[in-house]
Amino acid sequence: MKLLLLLSLVALAQCLVHRMPLRRAKSMRQSLQEHGLLEHYLKLHPYNPAAKFFSSGVSAEPLQNYMDNEYFGTISIGTPAQKFTVIFDTGSSNLWVPSVYCSSPACGNHNRFNPADSSTFVSTNDSVSIAYGTGSMTGVLGYDTVIVSDIEVTSQIFGLAETEPGDFFYYTPFDGILGLAFPSIASSGATPVFDNMMTEHLVARDLFSVYLSKNEQSGSFVLFGGIDSSYTTNGINWIPLSAETYWQITMDSVSIGGETVACSAGCQAIVDTGTSLLAVPNQALSNLLGALGATSNGQISCSAISSLPDVVFYINGNAFAVPPSAYVIEMNGYCSLGFQGMNVPTEAGELWILGDVFIREYYVIFDRANNMVGLSQL
Repeated sequence: MKLLLLLSLVALAQCLVHRMPLRRAKSMRQSLQEHGLLEHYLKLHPYNPAAKFFSSGVSAEPLQNYMDNEYFGTISIGTPAQKFTVIFDTGSSNLWVPSVYCSSPACGNHNRFNPADSSTFVSTNDSVSIAYGTGSMTGVLGYDTVIVSDIEVTSQIFGLAETEPGDFFYYTPFDGILGLAFPSIASSGATPVFDNMMTEHLVARDLFSVYLSKNEQSGSFVLFGGIDSSYTTNGINWIPLSAETYWQITMDSVSIGGETVACSAGCQAIVDTGTSLLAVPNQALSNLLGALGATSNGQISCSAISSLPDVVFYINGNAFAVPPSAYVIEMNGYCSLGFQGMNVPTEAGELWILGDVFIREYYVIFDRANNMVGLSQL
């Protein structure tokens, strides 16, 4: 009897682990470049990545390095299901998608949610307004059934965009955003999707894990409620959070060739799937470019890649290396470093954003039960 009970519990736990496949798509940067629009777009839309984390006024959750976002998944909202492509973003906390109420050009070429077609939709009189570094969205909040992988979350609050001014969202290959950070930074006090998964006991464990494939490989995923042991054969290094807002941790230093080049007195870092590159303070960026022999705009000879050193991040007493094969980006025969500078407010100290360039080297576990990030080298 005890054996049968144990087997039943194991089977139940396995049923509460859900794999959400992610796919890579052509980045916005690539699309604009192919159409000869990249240089013009960059002039029209200057962007400071730090705006995502240090915004005043309306609630803000800008997309990091918006033109290089490549990993997307499909969710559905409503009954019957209406499908949407979203970024699973650990750097924000809200779920929102375009709605049929939106007449902005950016909504017209994306999937739009129609509440009239859903028998389970519940409207509210609450509004949501989110400012971005290169645009914004405004809309209303509503409740409906949201399906992520095979997890059905009932009465999930989400934003229905009514305006998306400008052309920023027009060019993006995704419809909306599903935030996976903490409730404390959610716009309009909306409960994040994963918090409802935990509250409704829809996941075996109060954590999710992320694997991002390299190059053009497939197989990327977000695993809700579990850790895939096949990706942790090198062990897991657990790092406590320094704040329960974003997935923020304390970093000891950053070195190249055994020499500290940045974060010499310690600094903060945010592990963010919504950031494609490594976003760093401008002074740190200058140090990195100089140490790696790159130009001021990050360009580097493609023939130099094989001789470049690792960039090593020291976190919680452990070394996490990012090799040149990860931080050098080659596109159309040109090579550049996968680092992006940003203006960080002086009072915030030195802040780094560990985006996909870093995450691709590690299987990352986001543990809400213990407020820790786990890193396992791939």
